[in-house]
Amino acid sequence: MPTTYKNPVYPYRRPPELDRDDVRHCPVVIVGAGPTGLAMAIDLAQQGIASVVLDDNNTVSVGSRAICFAKRTLEILDRLGCGQPMIDKGVTWQHGRVFFQEREVYDFNLLPEEGHRMPAFINLQQYYFEEYLVDRADELSDLIELRWKHKVIEVDSRPERSEIVVSTEDGDYRLSCDYLLVADGANSKIRDMLGLESRGQIFQDHFLIADVIMKADFPTERWFWFDPPFHPNQSVLLHKQPDNVWRIDFQLGWDADPEEEKKEENIRPRVQAMLGEDVEFELEWASVYTFRCRKMDDYIHNRVFFMGDAAHQVSPFGARGANGALQSTENLAWKLARVLRGRAPEALLETYNDERQHGAAENILNSTRATDFITPKSRISRVFRDTTLELAEHYPFARSLVNSGRLSVPCRYDGSPLNDTGGEGFPLELRPGSPAKDAPIRLAGQSAWLLNQLGNRFVLLLDGRVNSARAESLQAELQSLLDERDDLDLVIVGPTPHALSELPRSVTVEDAENLIGERYGLTAGAGYLLRPDQHVTARWPEVSARAVGAAMDRALGANLAAVSEDRPDHQGGRHATA
Repeated sequence: MPTTYKNPVYPYRRPPELDRDDVRHCPVVIVGAGPTGLAMAIDLAQQGIASVVLDDNNTVSVGSRAICFAKRTLEILDRLGCGQPMIDKGVTWQHGRVFFQEREVYDFNLLPEEGHRMPAFINLQQYYFEEYLVDRADELSDLIELRWKHKVIEVDSRPERSEIVVSTEDGDYRLSCDYLLVADGANSKIRDMLGLESRGQIFQDHFLIADVIMKADFPTERWFWFDPPFHPNQSVLLHKQPDNVWRIDFQLGWDADPEEEKKEENIRPRVQAMLGEDVEFELEWASVYTFRCRKMDDYIHNRVFFMGDAAHQVSPFGARGANGALQSTENLAWKLARVLRGRAPEALLETYNDERQHGAAENILNSTRATDFITPKSRISRVFRDTTLELAEHYPFARSLVNSGRLSVPCRYDGSPLNDTGGEGFPLELRPGSPAKDAPIRLAGQSAWLLNQLGNRFVLLLDGRVNSARAESLQAELQSLLDERDDLDLVIVGPTPHALSELPRSVTVEDAENLIGERYGLTAGAGYLLRPDQHVTARWPEVSARAVGAAMDRALGANLAAVSEDRPDHQGGRHATA
C-alpha cells in the first residue's frame, strides 16, 4: 500500500547499567513511549521530576489509529509545549452532520462561542502526535531518558518500591524505582505479569478502518451515516486527515471475518460504492477492530500506577480513548511531582484513582450508549433508533437522543475530596473540580490567552479591580501567603491599584473582551484557586489569604493523610516474569 508518512527510526543505545554491579534506583520509570507515557514524562519534567521511559519498539505507531483530538487535550498539550505543532499540522473542525439512509437528518456545532485559543477538535494521525511528543521529550532530555528497544520482562512490585528487569540486544539489566508508571497499551504485559485484570464488555460487532488517499471536495466535517444506500443496514463514519488522507469506518457485523475484510480486494468495493465509480483513491492503511469498554477496578498496585489504555479502554466512537488518557496523565503528574518533592503526603496519589475512575466510568458510559445506538442488537432497539432518526429530521427534541458517539468533553471531578466547598453565586460550569476556561487577554500590551498563565503550579486568579483601601489590605495578606507558599502564583485581572501589581510571582492581565468576567462570574475582590492541572479547586466572592492557604492544603491532600489508614489497601506485591 502507498503511504504519505515515513516512520522515523529512533536509535537504540546500550544501557550503562550493564557496566555496573549494583541496581540503579530512579524516582520514576515509565513503561511505554506512546502518547500516554510520553505525555506523562513531559509533564513530570516540566515540574522538575526526572524519569526513565522504556519502549520495546523504536518508532511511532504504524497506521493513523487515534485521530480526533479534543479542545481540552489540545490545551493540555499546549501546556506541555507541543500543542502548536498539532494545530499547525492537524485538520481543524467543529461541525458534524448525521445522515439516515439517503438524506441528512441534522447538523451540529461543537464550539459555537468565540474567544478560545484552541479549536473544538482537530484530526491528526497518531503517528504525527507521537512524533511531536518525542521531539518535545528530546528537548527535555536532561530530565527524560528515552530508551528505545528496551523491553520489561520481569516486575517485582512491593509496597515501598518496584524493581524491573529490562531486556536489550546487549543483555538484561535491573532498575528499581519509587514509582513505576505503566502505559503499555490495552493488552498490557505488565498488567498480565502482576495478575491484574481489566474488566468490562466486548461488543459483538466488527468495524473496518480504511485510510484512503484521495483529493475530494467533502467539507472538513464529521459525517456519520446510519443505514446508507452504499452500505445498507450498517453505519459509516467519514473524517478528513492531513495529507489528503480520509478515515472511513465501516460497520461490518459480528459474523465478518476480520482477516478477509482487511484484504484490499474486499475493501476497495466498499469504498468505491461510497465515493462513486469515478472517484480515484489509494488505500494507505486498514484494520479491523472490535469494540471494548473495560477498565481496571484499581489503577494502583503498591507503587505501580496504570495509565491510558492499560488502565481503561473505550470504543472509538466519541474520541474518548486518547483524550481520556491525556486527562489521566495531567491528573497524576502534578500529584506525583509534589509527593516526590515532599510537598504532599503519599495519600494524595490515591485521588488519582478516585478522580480518574470517575472519568473512565463517564467515558465508558458514553461509549457504551453510543455503541448500543449505533449497533442495535434487537428488533425493538432497531425500531427505536430508526424512529428517533426519523423524528430528528424535523423535531429538535429528538436530536439529543441520536447517538453517533458523544464526543469527548473535559472531565469534571465533582465530589473530589480535593475540592473546597462554598463559593456560591458563581457559574455552575466552573464549580470546584471543573477545568478552567480560556479567554483572550492583554498582557504587557500584547494579545495573549488566559490558560497560558495557568498550570504546572497553583494559581490564584484574582479580580484586582478593587479600591485602594481594599488593595492595600489584600496586598499585605497575599504577600505573607506568597512568602509561605512558593508553589503559588498570582494572576490578577486588572486594571488594579499599584499595591497589588507589585506582589511577587504575579502578573496583571487585562480582560480584553470581558470574557473572563463573563465566564468566571468575577466581581471586584473575587477569585479562583486553580490546581497545577488547570482544574478549579476553590473559589470565593471575597478572597482571603487564610481561605486560599486552607484550600491549597486541602488540594495537596492534608485532609487525606489523617484518614489514609482507614482506606482499603491496594493489592499486595507480586514477583512476575514475562
